[in-house]
Amino acid sequence: MSVLRCIIIDDEPIAIEYLKEYVKQMPQLEFVASFNRAADAFDILNSGDVDLMFIDIQMPEITGLDFIRTLIKRPAIVVTTAYSEYAIEGFDLNVTDYLLKPISFERFAQAVLKVTGTAADSAANISTAPKKDYMFLKRGYKSVKVKYSDISHVEGMKEYVIFYTIDGDKYIKNERMKNIELMLKPYNFIRVHKSYLVSLSYVTSFFGNIVELGDVQIPVGRVYKDEIKRVIED
Repeated sequence: MSVLRCIIIDDEPIAIEYLKEYVKQMPQLEFVASFNRAADAFDILNSGDVDLMFIDIQMPEITGLDFIRTLIKRPAIVVTTAYSEYAIEGFDLNVTDYLLKPISFERFAQAVLKVTGTAADSAANISTAPKKDYMFLKRGYKSVKVKYSDISHVEGMKEYVIFYTIDGDKYIKNERMKNIELMLKPYNFIRVHKSYLVSLSYVTSFFGNIVELGDVQIPVGRVYKDEIKRVIED
């Protein structure tokens, strides 16, 4: 499978950060660079060394759509924005997809699969070919490398998730629980509750509405109980 070299153009640092994380989860993509100003991306785009561009619309100096119009060499384009009213204009410029913020990983993956022309195989591509087995999570001023295999469970708290490791450390990340579930599912994680994911590697027992990971007890939601029982008893 060929890998698409991609760039991100967005004046919001938070948007760039989570899009970069999404890119890292897709084996079809290679992250090249990000830009806060569209004009700063002219050189790399005109070099023809970019296959895919994620670009916001509302930016200072020049809008994303006006910037697209200036390009001589256009890669595949996915528009990212909080404003739905630009959708028709965007498609008139032959953009591949139009993503409304906040963007879920699932919707992001669908856009990528449109670009690669393999949308029919989306479920298999998303879940069976993870690109890496770690992520970098913030601890104070540091970004710490955390292997998925060292994570025992994950707790969702509104717009944040907390990662707990087997060493007793915990890390907080601003992300949706659903996106983390999609990312970790290939690594033997299972949803046991609307607020919890657990690594099956560290489940030591299951009884009633509880799964235990050593001394840690995690509640089991009613809608997840049958699936957990099936997975554990197989």
